[in-house]
Amino acid sequence: MRLYIAEKPSMGREIAKCLKGPVARHDGYLVTGEGIVTWLFGHILRQAEPQEYDARYKRWRAEDLPILPQAWKLYVAKGSEKQFAVVKNLIAKADEIVHAGDPDREGQLLVDEVLDYLGNEKPVKRILLNALDEKSIKSANAHLRDNAAFYPLKQSALARARADWLIGMNLSRAYTLAARRAGHARLVLPVGRVKTPTLALVVRREREIEHFKPVDYYTIKAMFAHANGSFIAQWKPRDTIAGLDSENRLIDKAVAEQMLHTFSEAPREGTVTGYTRAKKQESAPLPFSLSSLQVLAGKRFGYEPQLVLDTAQKLYEKKLTTYPRSDCEYLPLNQFGEAKTILANLRQAEGTELAAWAAGADPARKSRAWNDKKISAHHAIIPTTVRVNPETLPATERNLYTLIARGYLAQFYPNHVYDQTKVEVTYKDELFTASGRTERDPGWKIMYQAKARQAAGEEKDEAEEKREADETDGTLPAMKKGDGVTYTQGEIKQSVTKPPTRFTPATLLAGMKEIHKYVKNPEAKKQLKDVYGIGTEATRATIIDDLIKRRFLRPHGKKKYLIPEPSAYLLIDALPDEMTYPDSTAIWEDRLHSLSEGEGTLEEFLAAQIAFTKKLCEKALDLKLEVKGENVCPRCHKGVLQQRKGKNGIFWGCSNYPRCRLTCSDKDGKPDLAEAKARAAGGWQGAASGWQSGAERGDAAPASPWRSARAAAYQAGQGGAAAAQRQARGAANASSQQPAADTSAASAAPTAADWAELNDLFGPPVPFAGKGRGYGDKPKYSASPLEKMAQEKTPAPDAVLCPHCREGHLRRVRGKNGYFWGCSNYPRCTATFDDDHGKPALG
Repeated sequence: MRLYIAEKPSMGREIAKCLKGPVARHDGYLVTGEGIVTWLFGHILRQAEPQEYDARYKRWRAEDLPILPQAWKLYVAKGSEKQFAVVKNLIAKADEIVHAGDPDREGQLLVDEVLDYLGNEKPVKRILLNALDEKSIKSANAHLRDNAAFYPLKQSALARARADWLIGMNLSRAYTLAARRAGHARLVLPVGRVKTPTLALVVRREREIEHFKPVDYYTIKAMFAHANGSFIAQWKPRDTIAGLDSENRLIDKAVAEQMLHTFSEAPREGTVTGYTRAKKQESAPLPFSLSSLQVLAGKRFGYEPQLVLDTAQKLYEKKLTTYPRSDCEYLPLNQFGEAKTILANLRQAEGTELAAWAAGADPARKSRAWNDKKISAHHAIIPTTVRVNPETLPATERNLYTLIARGYLAQFYPNHVYDQTKVEVTYKDELFTASGRTERDPGWKIMYQAKARQAAGEEKDEAEEKREADETDGTLPAMKKGDGVTYTQGEIKQSVTKPPTRFTPATLLAGMKEIHKYVKNPEAKKQLKDVYGIGTEATRATIIDDLIKRRFLRPHGKKKYLIPEPSAYLLIDALPDEMTYPDSTAIWEDRLHSLSEGEGTLEEFLAAQIAFTKKLCEKALDLKLEVKGENVCPRCHKGVLQQRKGKNGIFWGCSNYPRCRLTCSDKDGKPDLAEAKARAAGGWQGAASGWQSGAERGDAAPASPWRSARAAAYQAGQGGAAAAQRQARGAANASSQQPAADTSAASAAPTAADWAELNDLFGPPVPFAGKGRGYGDKPKYSASPLEKMAQEKTPAPDAVLCPHCREGHLRRVRGKNGYFWGCSNYPRCTATFDDDHGKPALG
């Protein structure tokens, strides 16, 4: 039994119609005389989430990053369980399988991954459907190919999917955690391999507009008389002229007025120093890929890319046009035989411009679009042999069908032929230039001229307006080099520089395709000129649409200009250039394309992705963001103090944990900052955390409390140790209010001798033995080592007195994030210190 597996139900139904009958409908499949047809719902298998590899990944922690699956897992997608069971059962019964996914990278993967998941070893053929009309399906079914020939395409799709997982899962966590360490508690920063550099294009463009300062500049146009007629030429200032900006624009009006006055003075004779007249030919534009269709429909009708894709899909499913998600703009030679039928159908589209254009088409003409060497799995989007009157279609479908049909008709029209004329005049040692064109044969342009476009509801684009502004109206008079001319009059034209134009969904999609224009590295710009851009034909519209739905971008006005929201600025500013500039992503897309053609391996590609992911996860640890919150940590200044609920009560800790281990007590629902600042004034610091003493911050250094404590202890004697402890604590707290004149003589931090003497005087500290207030059976993991330490009764012989409470002693503890030092007086004292080669980092 032969089993056809289609990408979606609609495709399955069309395939079944073209197989020998009768067709019997069953739940999830169709039975025909030539086999069974079943279908998927796109990807019915999904990639595993991090926590499905290891339950500990359910909680987002920087120390777990990057997450690198050793064996990639797939699960049946929610809602697809029933259809998956149907497909699984049919595969078990089949003798031969026909892979009927869409003819592209994702279409190849979504069927192959099901076969691989089920361990299929039965022979698999591949049917390539570029159109769903009966003739195309039967032709494709008669020319099945071995699915093994498309193995590189599957590898490319797998590489893309796994790279997106590595970047998305790891960097979204890494930079969201970095933002939260800076106090952005509820913020999530979603990072995407393609989505992020796309968003950055819009953010950078908006900043260019915000910082743009308009500048007035001046041009001079002069009228010259020649024996064969007059013409207008524009002055081209030499780069040595005063008043020019960096782009050779004249911005000094006084200079312009002076030059115009000079030009008006006698003598007024000039000379033609350059004259060229050349015959030019312009080939018809190629038929559409999805991107080129989305860009033109956006410019002409204001359609968003996703709307264009959805509408093209409807036309495809109505069998009126070919496969829509094509990245190709060429046609196979074997399709040329259908041209007569398609043109005949278009001629019968009564009452439309298409009928008139089709009447002028020559079915024997073969344009540059017919090129088998440029064809991959699919070809350009063109009309099928199914006849339709566009007037019967909804407006959006009609407009798109007309664009697609016109692009096809242009291939059967002659080239546009015109004469290009350029003139250079030297007058008073200054250069003037003029250009113009004389049309010989409009050729294919007859369908694109103003009247035709106006009838179709289209508008001129900026490139056309600029070209028309630069060219002289009508024709230039015939002349030759060396002819004399006479200056008759001139005028100054004032213009103003314009800011860059905001992106629309259509122009942003064009930017994604022509990504070489936006890369940062000049060398990469040259290398990437011929790459396929970032994203794919099928995903670009979805990416833009998702950025809008997630409220990173906001469409504005009739033309739907894209405006970045504050969250977009925050995300792009938080990420390193490697993620926001498209250089790396564009190179990866090029390598994915090479991988689909059999160059390179999946393992090599993923190894590079893993190295990149590790590098950016490390950068996230040192990320500097604007700290948001009321209680900025007085120790690291990179986090905020957040209320924690431990087993023994409420306390406050730095959001930059574990890089900063500052904790302080709770005082009426707020952190006891006075206590924290007092500790800061005391001057102890963690070597790795950047805790600064008063002297290091530039403050006046306090007198050493340890000297005062030692003196008090001697005065009290051995029996007055407790009183001496209280006096030492008072001296330490008071010292924050007493500036010292000489910071070099009186260090705020205790010396080794201080520690030894204080320990000797006060004797072994007594650990806190009481029970704290319970807030749950299980303590916070970060506090668990301290809980255990508090139960230890006997201090080590060389124990160090806690400089915070001066009651407990410091002990080295192994926590989840490595060794640190805590007070044995925990939980009354929550002081912690970094470990410095086996000793507490006290100063």
